[in-house]
Amino acid sequence: MSPAFHSWAQFWAMGGYSFYVWLSVFVVLSIMIILVGHSVYQRRYLLATIASKQDREQRMMAAKKRKHSAGAKS
Repeated sequence: MSPAFHSWAQFWAMGGYSFYVWLSVFVVLSIMIILVGHSVYQRRYLLATIASKQDREQRMMAAKKRKHSAGAKS
């Protein structure tokens, strides 16, 4: 089995199609990086939203208990 490219210059030239090959590699890697970044952002946003809703529910439950216990004392 012989290598496809015999030198680094041939590898970077990609048989005369280097512009198209490296442009497509750049586009695919850019899209993948954007997707990973967007996924990380969405995960953090979702977790923050869930935490906010849980805090609100806990405050509402505490207010109900205070109201209920204040009504029972009177």
